This record gives sequence, structure tokens and C-alpha cells, in this order.
Amino acid sequence: MKKTVLIASLALLMGLFFSCSSTGPITATSNELGSKVGTSTAGSILGLIPIGGGDYSIQSAAKEGGITKISTVDLKKFNYLGIWAGCTTIVTGE
Repeated sequence: MKKTVLIASLALLMGLFFSCSSTGPITATSNELGSKVGTSTAGSILGLIPIGGGDYSIQSAAKEGGITKISTVDLKKFNYLGIWAGCTTIVTGE
């Protein structure tokens, strides 16, 4: 019984370290690369319970960073064991 609990605990612990995250460009403008960065995130737990406000738009990321002239927009998608997943929009500019 102790071995089973130990193996299950180790499997769960190892599972916590497995995740997937990728970041890629969405668009870029001719504006100079600015020093400000804004992000907005939305996600869900098990695809059912929304978390993060549900808004990961470019507009909300720019507003969060105080950006009026957008230089670049990137999108980061993440998934942790299929339990917690979502997207983050990353905006840079001035």
C-alpha cells in the first residue's frame, strides 16, 4: 500500500512539471519598439470555469500597459495538464 501511494504521489508531482506554452507573433507595426508592455489574460479550468476576466483582447492589453501607439502584438497560449488553459496577449509600444 505504501508503494502505491508513493508511486501515485511521484506521478502527480511529475505531472505538475509537464506543461505546454508557446508564444508567437500576431502583428507588428511601423511604430518604433516602445518601452511599455501590456498584457491581458483569459483562461479556463477544465474548459468549463472561466478565469482571468475572459478578455485577452489587444485593446485591453494596450490599456493595461498605458500604450497608445502599438509596436508589436504577441499571443502566448498555455496548457497545464489539460486542467488549466488559456491565452495571454502581449502588446508593446509607447
